[in-house]
Amino acid sequence: MERIDCAILAAKEAGSIILNSIDSIEVREVEAKQSFDFVTDVDRKCEQTIIDILQNYYPQYSIMAEESGAHQKSGSVRWIIDPLDGTTNYIHGYPNSSISIALEEEGEITVGVIYDPFRDELFRAEKNGGAYLNNKRISVSQENEMSRCLIATGFPFKDKAILEKYWTVFSQIFHKVSDIRRAGSAALDLAYVACGRLDGFWELILSAWDMAAGDIIIREAGGKISDVGGDSLHLEKGNVIATNGVIHKELAAIISPVFA
Repeated sequence: MERIDCAILAAKEAGSIILNSIDSIEVREVEAKQSFDFVTDVDRKCEQTIIDILQNYYPQYSIMAEESGAHQKSGSVRWIIDPLDGTTNYIHGYPNSSISIALEEEGEITVGVIYDPFRDELFRAEKNGGAYLNNKRISVSQENEMSRCLIATGFPFKDKAILEKYWTVFSQIFHKVSDIRRAGSAALDLAYVACGRLDGFWELILSAWDMAAGDIIIREAGGKISDVGGDSLHLEKGNVIATNGVIHKELAAIISPVFA
């Protein structure tokens, strides 16, 4: 089985678990990993399902997963997994969550899959192979006027001490763009930039599994993704700007002075 097909299979199996369990989440099944950051039994079940499938076909690859951490093997190839991006949405029955699976080789993301089980939308990309939504090729928007742009963000709920700085940036961007959205799944926000539903996205304090699949999907769709300082260390640093490429410098010019 091709590696991207393996990731798609794993994502769809996890998606079935998510759909079948959304009406049965109970308070006792929700655990706080840290303040305002939660995990459910569904997260863990999805993650184990994904790992089992990936390891069945590619037992030699390492794994970095949100809930269970690193499963290290020899070599420099690893899967990066977020089994349920948007857990808080899921706990409340708000249908905006996704599964994100990426493959990293020699420090470069070469395969990415993001699956939204609620809309049955599967975003995928391979290095030099283009980006697709449900088998239809996608590309970023060509909007070059900030005043017409729809931008997404995520609030820094893991570190509310930076909220004042965040609101400063938010306010500056808000006054320049058409509107701003905050939906609660960074992986889906990145996928939406890739297919042109959003013109840009920024968020702080993310983890590699939130961004890895979106990284290659955006690049293969013709967009740009970077750290807020403009470098390519967003997976390591956790702060990200993703755009159609056209407005990247203008959006970064607002964010970088505050957070770079």
